[in-house]
Amino acid sequence: MLRNQEVQIYLTLLLSISVIGVTVAVLFVSLPAAGLVLALSVLLISFSLIFTKWRYRQIEKLSSYLKQISSGDFHLDVRDNSEGELSLLKSDIFKVTRMLSEQGTLLQEDKAKLTNAISDISHQLKTPLTSMIVMADLLRDKRLEDGKRAEFTRNLQVQLERMEWLVSSLLKLSKIDAGTIFFKKEKVLVAPLIQAATAPLLIPMDIKMQHVKIGGDEQAAFIGDFNWTAEALINLIKNSVEHTAEGGEISIHFSENALFTEITISDNGKGIAKEDLPYIFRRFYKGKNAGDDSVGIGLALAYSIITSQHGDIEVNSSPGVGTSFQIKFYKQVI
Repeated sequence: MLRNQEVQIYLTLLLSISVIGVTVAVLFVSLPAAGLVLALSVLLISFSLIFTKWRYRQIEKLSSYLKQISSGDFHLDVRDNSEGELSLLKSDIFKVTRMLSEQGTLLQEDKAKLTNAISDISHQLKTPLTSMIVMADLLRDKRLEDGKRAEFTRNLQVQLERMEWLVSSLLKLSKIDAGTIFFKKEKVLVAPLIQAATAPLLIPMDIKMQHVKIGGDEQAAFIGDFNWTAEALINLIKNSVEHTAEGGEISIHFSENALFTEITISDNGKGIAKEDLPYIFRRFYKGKNAGDDSVGIGLALAYSIITSQHGDIEVNSSPGVGTSFQIKFYKQVI
C-alpha cells in the first residue's frame, strides 16, 4: 500500500499540514497547543492509513473476484447491502457478471446448435451424394441399356435439384438468423400473394388431382415483404400438397380485422401426430408422417420468415383428419 504513489502523495500532504500546524502553534500559541495539534495530527494520519488499508483490502477482494470471473466462474455473489461507492461498484460488477454468464450460456447454446446443424447438413447431403456417385459409376458402363441410362440421368437431375433446394434454403435460414436480411415494409395485398404462392404448385396439385379452394377478403392486406412471405407460403402449401392424398382438398382462406391479417391453410391429409406438433418448426425435424424425401427445412424456413416480420404461426392437426396452419400478421408489435 505504501508503495502506491497516490498514497505517498496523500501522506506527504497530511505530514506537511501537520508540520505547518505544529509550527504555527509553537510560534503563535504555546507548546501545549503544539502538542495537542501534533497528537491530533498523528491520530488523523493513523485513522487515514487504517481506512485506506481497509479500502485496499476491499479492492483486492474485488480484483480476486474479477480473476475468478475471467477463469469462467460466474457463480460468485459479491453484493452487499451497505451504502457507499464500493457497494455500488460491487453491484455493478455483479450485474456485468450476470450478463457475461448469460452471454456465455447463449454462446454455448449457439455452438451446440451450429455443431448439430453441421451434423444434420452433412447427413442430408451424404445420402444424395452417395446415390449420385453410384449412378455416375453406372453411367460409365458403355453396355448400359438406354432405358436405364435415361432413368439414372433423371435420378441424377432429381438429386441435384434436391441438393440445390437444400443448400438454398439453408443459406436463406442462415441469413435470417444472422440478421443480414432486411424485410421490406410495404403494403401487401393477400389475394395476389396467394396467387403467387400457389402458382409453382399447380402442376403437383394437378398430378395428384387435388382441389384447392381460395377465398377471403379481396382487400385484406398487411405490412411486410411480398417475395419473402410468398416463399414462406409456398413451403406451407407444399407441405399440404405432399401430405394430402390424391383427390384431396386444400383450402386457403384470408381475412383482415382491426388487430391482424390472418391467412389459414388447411388440408384433409394425413395430419400430424400430437407428439410431433411442438417440434415441426424445428429445422431438420421429421415427424412420424414425414415422407422419405422430407428434409425438415421447409416449415422451419416458413416460421423464420413469418416471425421475422412480426407475425405468428400456429398449427392444429389431427391424424387422419388434416392439418391447418394459421398465420397472423399483426397491425403493430404486441
